[in-house]
Amino acid sequence: MNRRTLTATALALACTLLPPQAEAQQRTRLTVYTALENEQLAPFKRAAEAAVPSIEIAWVRDSTGIITARLIAERQNPRADMVWGLSVFSLLQMEAQEMLEPYTPQGADALRPNFRSDRSPMTWTGMDAFVSAICFNTVVAQQRNLPRPSTWADLLNPAYRGQIVMPNPASSGTGFLTVAGWLGAQGNDAAWTYMTNLHENMQVYTHSGSAPCNNAARGEYGLGISFDMRAVTLRNQGAPIEIIVPTDGVGFDLEATALMRGSRNLEAAKRLADFAVSRPAMELYGRYYALVALPGVQPAVQNYPAEFEQRLVSQNFRDVALRRDAILREWSGRFDSKSAPRN
Repeated sequence: MNRRTLTATALALACTLLPPQAEAQQRTRLTVYTALENEQLAPFKRAAEAAVPSIEIAWVRDSTGIITARLIAERQNPRADMVWGLSVFSLLQMEAQEMLEPYTPQGADALRPNFRSDRSPMTWTGMDAFVSAICFNTVVAQQRNLPRPSTWADLLNPAYRGQIVMPNPASSGTGFLTVAGWLGAQGNDAAWTYMTNLHENMQVYTHSGSAPCNNAARGEYGLGISFDMRAVTLRNQGAPIEIIVPTDGVGFDLEATALMRGSRNLEAAKRLADFAVSRPAMELYGRYYALVALPGVQPAVQNYPAEFEQRLVSQNFRDVALRRDAILREWSGRFDSKSAPRN
């Protein structure tokens, strides 16, 4: 075999090895902002990239308030291609500032009506719902003789002083949906009076929605105001907590997706948006949440409180979103003195 033949053979062999590398190089890298829980990032990325092999997800993850503030700060020069897993309150605030790229994903019309944008084309699509809940440590309660609460009003009992922790609504979507729920259920004046009285029993306001339930599960406090998914996860892991969905009504939020106006990878982001509303994606959400956007999908998560759906407060998401800044200014002016230091 002469040198020319050897060279041709080597080139042919090299060409047979190129397709996987070329395919990898042709994948579009999407910058996806999210407030999903850390343990959800890997399975969500794996499922999406398997369903849409032409994309690669690069997560930018933080708590809801921080991600929302970052997106708004970047609105003149967007860095995110898409949001996947963020409060609908945040997305409606961005919608009002014309930051979202209108697009109706394939199959989005089948979602529950209150889980999708009412605009055409849509500006956002829902994934799942989560509610505020109390993580009640039964061991700490026995040690400190703490009564079991069944309503938000019960938390004003002086027995709980220094034993309650909840998220700061300016940092945490869970904190904000909790405050929005109180405003919706009690009315403006009564809700602010309630929060003022509750502040007397509060030990600290965290900057994470998961942290209060984590704290309670570890026995650092008797009660953590958090959200249902974190409570169920910790309970299923063996934490000595009871999940309490107050009978006087709970605030709730939707996790949602949206395309960012100004994305440099819009067509690839649309393919991810299509996946985000698909049945396989909804089944993935159902591993963590009991109520998903697509009717007919049976969630797989275990030990959810059966009554939570009946205790949701009546809520106008757009109205609350437009009042978000005013609510947070009022809350911070009254209660920020007990917030944990910011990292």
